[in-house]
Amino acid sequence: MPLVIVESPAKSKTIKKFLGPKFKVLSSFGHIRDLPENEFGVDVKNNYQPKYVVLDKAKKTINLLKKEVKKTDLCYLATDPDREGEAIAWHLIFLLGLNGEKPYQRIVFHEITKEAIKKALSQPRKIDMNLVNAQQARRILDRIVGYKLSPFLWKKVIRGLSAGRVQSVAVRLVVEREKEIEGFAPQEYWNIVATLMKNKGATESKKEEFEAILIKKDGKNIPKLGIRTKKEAEEIIKDLKDAQYRVEKIEKKNIERNPLPPFITSTLQQEVWQRFKFPAKFTMQIAQQLYEAGLITYHRTDSLNLSDLALASAKKFIRENFGPDYYQFRKFKTKSKVAQEAHEAIRPTFVENTPEKISQKLNKNQLRIYDLIWRRFVACQMKPSILEVLRVEISAKNYSFQAKSQNLEFEGFLKIWPSKFKEEKLPPLKEGEVLKLLKLTPSQHFTQPPPRYTEASLIKELEKYGIGRPSTYATILSIIQERNYVKKDEKKCFRPTQIGKIVNEILVKHFPEIVDIGFTAKMEEDLDKFYKPFEKHLKQKYQEVSKKNLVEKTEKTCPRCGAPLVIRLGRFGKFYACSRYPRCDYTHPLEENKLGILCPKCSKGEIIKKRTKKGKIFYACSLWPKCDFATWEKPINKKCPKCGSLLVETKRGIQKCSNKECDFKQKI
Repeated sequence: MPLVIVESPAKSKTIKKFLGPKFKVLSSFGHIRDLPENEFGVDVKNNYQPKYVVLDKAKKTINLLKKEVKKTDLCYLATDPDREGEAIAWHLIFLLGLNGEKPYQRIVFHEITKEAIKKALSQPRKIDMNLVNAQQARRILDRIVGYKLSPFLWKKVIRGLSAGRVQSVAVRLVVEREKEIEGFAPQEYWNIVATLMKNKGATESKKEEFEAILIKKDGKNIPKLGIRTKKEAEEIIKDLKDAQYRVEKIEKKNIERNPLPPFITSTLQQEVWQRFKFPAKFTMQIAQQLYEAGLITYHRTDSLNLSDLALASAKKFIRENFGPDYYQFRKFKTKSKVAQEAHEAIRPTFVENTPEKISQKLNKNQLRIYDLIWRRFVACQMKPSILEVLRVEISAKNYSFQAKSQNLEFEGFLKIWPSKFKEEKLPPLKEGEVLKLLKLTPSQHFTQPPPRYTEASLIKELEKYGIGRPSTYATILSIIQERNYVKKDEKKCFRPTQIGKIVNEILVKHFPEIVDIGFTAKMEEDLDKFYKPFEKHLKQKYQEVSKKNLVEKTEKTCPRCGAPLVIRLGRFGKFYACSRYPRCDYTHPLEENKLGILCPKCSKGEIIKKRTKKGKIFYACSLWPKCDFATWEKPINKKCPKCGSLLVETKRGIQKCSNKECDFKQKI
């Protein structure tokens, strides 16, 4: 019986349904070999030869697979169709002894359907060492940077810090954006808006009113910062006193708005963030579930390619459901030079599986993401929407105002793609028509600094510079938060922490090549060009760079030994510590960690925000260990209306009772 090895057990279950009892399908449960945790594991003198060890979690699985390989005459390696999947297949060959007597065949498919698997079995190949070597080069580079640079940060800043090749660049982007915001000087400017209505035959109705903004003076455009002060605005309003408002020119034209390409990994993560505020890591978990269930194509891709079969099915679906007037054939070209064009874009495996049709099989979040993927794919093969745009220029003395409207002439792809488009209408106007002025309104504005990065915009920026890969965007964003180099504010935008700023400052000043955006994207091409200068440079910096002084004096004294308390900076922020450390190990959180809520258990201590050794936030009584109250959910200074206990807030925006015996819940 042929043996098929895939990566995940969920994927193996779906494939079993298609292959039937003639095949045995087992899972490797992801990666099985990697560089060792407790040593460098790269022989730089021997052409950067990696030393691989079997992961502890994989030992039992490997033993099971070895037994099954002995029973079979042929083994199919069906791991994912990317560099990581190719590397896993290569490791399996080595560990399962598939180079010798036992034959193997490598098969790949980009969707889990009966037809795709059947086609893959008919077109087996050997391992693609180009893909394997590309994966190894990235892994070795990450190990060199992390293993060599992290101890430097421990010695010069604080223990427990780490530096990553790609993550450090992401932190730099966030820090530099914050510097832009802090150094931004807002500039004042004013707009003047005329509220007008038709003069003759018009009723005093708000439906007849419309607004026009001042755009010209003496026939010349007024720039955005053209009116800088309130005094200038008031002078213009004074000039316009008793002016006649007349329709000078009406321009009407149709504008086509084209659909966006189908999703790739980065654009899926961006769109889901913008619509649902799902973190990239969570989006990829849901996409993985949809892929393993056979509902979408492979979700780690940077290619916009669509198969001929998919294009033909979209054509048929659109023509049958919306009519031939809505269909338009399109093929999209990937801009990225490193995109793997053998992959497809993310799309539904069967366009006939509409979100409504399979809604009962999916949970709420799975359905949300599937619905977006399905609609984006279908929309990309539909005709553009056509907007009728009307621009009206209105003269008043030597000034000109402009009013605009837009109406949807033909919905095209907007028939299925959820859009925020709103129609804006003007009353019927004619050139030469005199209008009635209702009011002139000056409004003050200030230029805004560049926005802080969100998950969506940071991924877009990383993709723009070729930093990271489809499989790593979610991991990058997750790691820089776990390491407390950046955190999200109340608007879910990234801000650098103090420790993030310090680490970035050291790397930018002393190791600019590590955080150089262009160099980071290219350093994989030649390990020698990177490592030898880096090793020499690192030794030099150990001598040159002095340790950062992160201690602040205070007037407080240690309650244990009476020595002065100082404020230290740790991986997860500032805290009080005894100045006699390590002889006295007293520590206490800063006041900013207090929530101002009385402990519901002892009614004496205050609830404070704390972190585990791995940086995970929890909330506990300030009198610990005398009081052992602790919770993962954030307490709120409100009582449960049902039982009077303290309320807590979950990450999903639900308020619930802290009393486990009470079932009170409500949405925020």
